[in-house]
Amino acid sequence: MEQETPSTSVPPVAASAPSAAVDGTPPALRAEPTTEETPGAQSPGAEAPGAEGAGAEAAAAQQTPRPVPPTLGVPAHSGRRPPSYPPVPQGRPRVSDDPTAAVLPDIVLDGAAYPPLTVRAASVRGDSHRYHGEPRQDSLGVSLLGEPGPGELLMLAVADGVGSASLSHVGSSSVCRWAAWAFAHHAQELYEALAAGAAAHFAELATFVVERLADKLARNAKSRSHDPASHATTLRVLLVPRDPSIRTRGLLTVGDGGIALLRDGRWDLDPGGTSEASGAGDGVIDTRTAALPLSRTAETRLLTTRPGDVLVLSTDGLSTPLAGESEMRDFFGSAWGGGSVPEPADFLWQFQYRVKSYDDDRTGVVLWEALP
Repeated sequence: MEQETPSTSVPPVAASAPSAAVDGTPPALRAEPTTEETPGAQSPGAEAPGAEGAGAEAAAAQQTPRPVPPTLGVPAHSGRRPPSYPPVPQGRPRVSDDPTAAVLPDIVLDGAAYPPLTVRAASVRGDSHRYHGEPRQDSLGVSLLGEPGPGELLMLAVADGVGSASLSHVGSSSVCRWAAWAFAHHAQELYEALAAGAAAHFAELATFVVERLADKLARNAKSRSHDPASHATTLRVLLVPRDPSIRTRGLLTVGDGGIALLRDGRWDLDPGGTSEASGAGDGVIDTRTAALPLSRTAETRLLTTRPGDVLVLSTDGLSTPLAGESEMRDFFGSAWGGGSVPEPADFLWQFQYRVKSYDDDRTGVVLWEALP
């Protein structure tokens, strides 16, 4: 959650990042070299080789270079030089120091397909946390709520543990899991509120659920003899009806982060918001001190989407550079706004696009709304 500047003592990356097209296409794969003649091949009319010739052919075949496995390579970056930190996972916390931190993965990749909705999601430990052997404090969740049929909701969630809270990684991972359970209990009511565009009723339901989550987070901390403030975390949830005739989506937020809309190649970093709620329209809601479990209220808004839209729900590790770096917006706009959904491995490579001086954890859930 906190932004840190890379230390000048950090060794530079051993190899520079491969060139990558601004359209988000992975680096071109090196083609297998070809020759006009294969060693040992017969020319037309030549006699069949004897036993000695056959042995020579077999030996030559064994020496033929094998195809090079395709790779995506080092993530692309903005600017002339990449960040100083190595772009790969580094040291992990020791189990003896913090068992809860030691078992957290460096990277999480997820996704779902619920036509006409498709999701890709990733959470990546920040460069600074990697270098210092600290845990990833961000978390995410993708869940389907409600009974099969009318009334189903897709829940997308991201959480960012407060940097100054010693066990915020526990809080963020816990609240993403519990949010699915808590919102599932009110799925039908939430669905009806979204279908009717009832902003006030949606806000009432969201606040009730957030209060329950705050209570549960505090009780869990106390049960471990922890100060509830040590589990402090933000939370952002987007609720999306699966029914394609309902175009309203519900957003609730506790703390900072972002919601962005990519439509027809253009970014809206504050969809459905106002300058008062979003920090002058920069895509970052100005509630930096708000965090569960001490904060018990959520800011809410309803969004209206169209087929072909792309929504990006994120922690500030993504929303902040996205708002401030035009090269990043161009890269993601080309990678995600072309009408097709990237394969999971391609999405992860794209998602790790690097921007100098932004070394926080990065978490985002991206929703593609299919064209009819």
